[in-house]
Amino acid sequence: MKPIQITVLSGYLGSGKTTVMNHLLKNNDSKKLAIIVNDMSEINIDAALIEQGGFSRTEESFVTLSNGCICCTLRDDLLFEVKRLVDLGELDGIIIESSGISEPIPVAQTFSYADDESGVDLTKSVKINAMVTVIDGYRFLKDFDSGESLIERKEAVDESDVREVVDLLVDQVEFADILVLNKVDRLTDREKQELLSYLKALNPVARVIETTYGKVDPSEILDVDLFDFEQAAGSAGWIRELNAEEHLPETEEYGISSFVYRNAQPFHPERLLQLIDDWPEAVVRAKGFLYVATRPEFALLFNQAGYASAIEYAGRFETMQDRRTELVLIGIGLDRSKIERLFDSCLVDSSDGEWSKLDDPLPGRQMYEEISR
Repeated sequence: MKPIQITVLSGYLGSGKTTVMNHLLKNNDSKKLAIIVNDMSEINIDAALIEQGGFSRTEESFVTLSNGCICCTLRDDLLFEVKRLVDLGELDGIIIESSGISEPIPVAQTFSYADDESGVDLTKSVKINAMVTVIDGYRFLKDFDSGESLIERKEAVDESDVREVVDLLVDQVEFADILVLNKVDRLTDREKQELLSYLKALNPVARVIETTYGKVDPSEILDVDLFDFEQAAGSAGWIRELNAEEHLPETEEYGISSFVYRNAQPFHPERLLQLIDDWPEAVVRAKGFLYVATRPEFALLFNQAGYASAIEYAGRFETMQDRRTELVLIGIGLDRSKIERLFDSCLVDSSDGEWSKLDDPLPGRQMYEEISR
């Protein structure tokens, strides 16, 4: 039996996912589709909008998952609802509209691997067709540079949800096969070009579909069979640059440049923190591994997008020869030599004395000391 194709719609709040969904349903060439809509509110507003758009709701083919997020608290509910729909049979496809604050990777994992806890294995009965992210063309760059958290916007799952808005936007763009750039009618040509530059920097291989009012040709989204988990996991611009044998030119036409900063000399933690606090504005995305003098055994993962940045423990270096910084820097109008000099100025030198006695104000110092004991 041919696996049922699942198309996942992601996108930040207000991007136009429901409008895109409505358009797909009205123009789907009589395909029998099941719809799953996830909304964080107790009353599922998106589901109501889809019904108003003309979709005939039946108990079998329309599922609403409310008061939780399908990438975490409602993941099991999503799994069992898809299994129920599959068991009913005679479906041409399933469309899942994630909540505006859902991360796409956990949703994709739900259907790419067997679930050991529940014993449910959908890997032979369903297949992800495409991970689609809808972009609010008018708001994206404003949200990207907002410096706000989901808690500050009162959009978080709960008090433990400390994600920055920009982190969520990046997750949704980097793990996508298709980017639907919506509301392009509200952009000037220059604004659209700048936005395309950012999107191509974050995900240089995703297909980009420009649209107004969510009007997308269903043939460009449904039954395209684009998704491959390993490929999607490696589609982010920073991963492709880090793993490339030579520089990737895909984004040069958009004014994007990127390079990998590599150095076997460790960073001085105080100087590194000062650099992070005064981060070069031209760098819109950076991610990779840091070698810090006060924690020489451990690689630290650095993650930056917009005004948000984070450092976390990434594991031990396997050998002395592996101890080095490898950091991908992606930006618009980057002056590579200037930025390399800036990073070089943060390295330890002979005047710094014993590394272990240097002050270390970087995050995670206490955890490092506990692991090192």
